[in-house]
Amino acid sequence: MQSESRDFPARLQQKIKGFTVEFKDNVAILVLELAHLQYMFCLIAVVLRFAVSNRITRSVLSYIWPLGKVVSEFWKYLVDGKIGFTGSAGTVVVTKDKAALWTDGRYFLQAEKQLNSSWDLMRAGNLGVPTPSQWLNTVLATWLQDRYRSWNSFFNLVDEIWKESRPKPPKEPIRLHDLKYAGVDVSSKFSCLRSELRNAGASAIVISMLDEIAWLLNLRGNDVRHSPVMYAYLVVEIDGAKLFVDDTKVTPEVMEHLTNAGIELRAYESVLSEIESLAAKGANLWLDTSSVNAAIVNAYESACYKYPWNSASKSRKKRTANLDSNGQSWGPCAVYMSSPVSLSKAVKNDAKLEGMRNCHLRDAAALAQFWAWLEDEIQRDAVLTEVEVADELLEFHSNQEGFLDTSIDTSGSGANGAIIHYRAESDSCSTVDGKKLFLLDSGGQYTDGTTDITRTVHFGEPSAREIECFTRVLQGHVALDLAVFPENTPDFMLDAFARSSLWKAGLDYRHGTGHGVGAALNVHEGPHSISFRFGNMTPLLTGMIVSNEPGYYEDHSFGIRIETKLVDMSLLSDEEVEWLNSYHLQAWEKVSPLLDGSVRQWLWDNTASYKDAIPL
Repeated sequence: MQSESRDFPARLQQKIKGFTVEFKDNVAILVLELAHLQYMFCLIAVVLRFAVSNRITRSVLSYIWPLGKVVSEFWKYLVDGKIGFTGSAGTVVVTKDKAALWTDGRYFLQAEKQLNSSWDLMRAGNLGVPTPSQWLNTVLATWLQDRYRSWNSFFNLVDEIWKESRPKPPKEPIRLHDLKYAGVDVSSKFSCLRSELRNAGASAIVISMLDEIAWLLNLRGNDVRHSPVMYAYLVVEIDGAKLFVDDTKVTPEVMEHLTNAGIELRAYESVLSEIESLAAKGANLWLDTSSVNAAIVNAYESACYKYPWNSASKSRKKRTANLDSNGQSWGPCAVYMSSPVSLSKAVKNDAKLEGMRNCHLRDAAALAQFWAWLEDEIQRDAVLTEVEVADELLEFHSNQEGFLDTSIDTSGSGANGAIIHYRAESDSCSTVDGKKLFLLDSGGQYTDGTTDITRTVHFGEPSAREIECFTRVLQGHVALDLAVFPENTPDFMLDAFARSSLWKAGLDYRHGTGHGVGAALNVHEGPHSISFRFGNMTPLLTGMIVSNEPGYYEDHSFGIRIETKLVDMSLLSDEEVEWLNSYHLQAWEKVSPLLDGSVRQWLWDNTASYKDAIPL
């Protein structure tokens, strides 16, 4: 590489120089695709250009590495803190002379704040903003004209770069998820899954989504922050199952549970050998290519090619195969379909719904204690940072029965509230200003469920603009809650209910309206959601849990998602006032028994009826 390359692109080039294939041509492009754990896939494209000779031609080097939570750790190492952007979704393109970051509307303000002047921020989805490929076609037009070829590498480039700097894998013990919270035992879940396998013409399925493994096995872990899951793979066959996990995390109680369910324990690192063995015995393997990693797909397809029938070459067009009575075919064939576990997990049974209701009440009690405390502190003119406020909320949560961890933690005062996924850090956070809006996005992981709660408050006198914006967000929330729609309605058809009131004032927000929520699992859960993105055709079904969180964010000023003193009653219809009063009555009746003293009085004061309220 040229020594005059400077800033981050040069540092990045130095880190992976030894792993770029040097053709006789003088251009190479390296692409890494990385997947983020909580369904927000992260595509990181690192593009390198270097001179080998004086001749100018073109070639492409492509490397794909899908992985889970570890992505964020590798990302920190790879860029050595020089990018600074910590969002969970984006595309980075670096050439010798330019560096650009693409991200969606959730992260525009965060990227503005975190990126230095060496980077061009590309606001994906905005009019006039090119896609990465369009941008490359322009920037590298001299090189990328008509001679363009692809070269794929199947060795683990990430491990080669990371080397000894890779963090050690977590060793937290796995725990049982009690049947009274799960509602269905493992054997029953396996029976339903095996029925799906037979119907699809598959004899085995490999599951790599961590929340699907935890749900299917009624187990929980502590390997990923905010999510009670463990690093593992699970292979389920017609007549058996194998769990690939670090056995040092398996307690005697968990081992007994697995044995009783007919599950064999295998070393985490041996999963690829098992995939090859499945191909060797002619197993038709169900693969969900939206989640399974490339190593597993490659291992299976490569093993299939060892046999004379070479059926893997046809597998992407073929979803079923001729099976004998044991579920085996005369030639291994991949079945490429979405995981059946995802939808089963999303539709909660009665036990899970009950657990979710109960943990939300305890979470609400913790929030009432927190708001009463914070209101008192602000009235005393106490100086509190966003981090100190978050720590105090954690203390209130920790005192609740069954609390295990936070599921999300965002608290932003004033302009920080407009950063949609803002996370306060001790060295850069703001103090909580009683004269500005304060947005709190919090949640907890409990033994019986998972919560995700967002509220916005003002401790002084909000402006007319803030009141109007908040009221329109509230109207969107109410409209979605009151919507009546047929079962099987695709989620994107409901999104406009939440935006309509904002649209009337020429306003909008740059994120989806709602996401699925796991039951004592990931706070962001698929496959369903409520979003303007119309590609997701997953229907909303009875038993699904989905958040309702429209918002509004005034760039560099404030962010909004729900509290009541900000309501302009003149904008509300009678039906909306009735909804608000009903909500307050339910909050009082269900949460007040969990409170006492001044906090109970605080809840009474803040759930007053709006029946006789005078419009602002």
